Amino acid sequence: MTFRLSIRALTLGALLLTVAAPSLAAPCGTGSFEAWLEDFRKEAAAKGISASAIQTGLTGIIIDKSVLARDQSQKVFTQSFEEFSGRMVPPRLLRGSNMMKQYGSVLSRIEQTYGVAGEVLVAIWGLETDFGVNTGKFPTIRSLATLAYDCRRADEFRGELMDALRIVERGDLAPSEMRGAWAGEIGQTQFMPSSWIKYAVDFDGNGRRDLLHNVPDVLASTANYLAGYGWKRGKDWEPGSPNFEVLQQWNKSEVYAKTIATFATQLSHAP
Repeated sequence: MTFRLSIRALTLGALLLTVAAPSLAAPCGTGSFEAWLEDFRKEAAAKGISASAIQTGLTGIIIDKSVLARDQSQKVFTQSFEEFSGRMVPPRLLRGSNMMKQYGSVLSRIEQTYGVAGEVLVAIWGLETDFGVNTGKFPTIRSLATLAYDCRRADEFRGELMDALRIVERGDLAPSEMRGAWAGEIGQTQFMPSSWIKYAVDFDGNGRRDLLHNVPDVLASTANYLAGYGWKRGKDWEPGSPNFEVLQQWNKSEVYAKTIATFATQLSHAP
């Protein structure tokens, strides 16, 4: 597991701690998990999710106590930009430069389509999962169901669990393929299911949006996400720029966003 996965979870946790009030449907933490899950099944069906997706997605799901332990023991991220970027960027710079060359034609087409520079996409890719090497091993649906049942942030994670079932329903991934970080992020650039539903694209035209295994889909979907938040074609991404504000939509941590920007700038100057 990369250091980035813990940062993603820390940032997510800090943002969501205030949205724990349960809705009337499938109330959190009341009664057994099995009873809660049955209520959730009914809620999913009422929202139009197919019976087959509900069945394949939720059969055999149990609480993951290790996920609850991680969620409840989160600490505030305190590393400085110098500390974090110094740890994360230099070991990834050569590989990132090689990825720029290996996927040059794909990145060029992505930039033509979405306006996002390849250096930024490769920087995010490297920082998130070491270019797809460390995507996480937690079963996504089990993690999301656990966090939706727990009352700390029930509404947010219930919505993510619904979207995970929608990913299954439209055939992007089978439930058994959906493994990632403990807080539900999946894929080589760590999309939450709601972002997958909104921004994932089938860039290579093979009929599936696959952010776990398909690099063109991964990079194009990441570009689509940034474009969706207002990325300015042809503009820089340094702190203070509109595009830096978009990087902070990717991750609210200023330290992390500055690290993306620094990594991307170094890639743009690499031989």
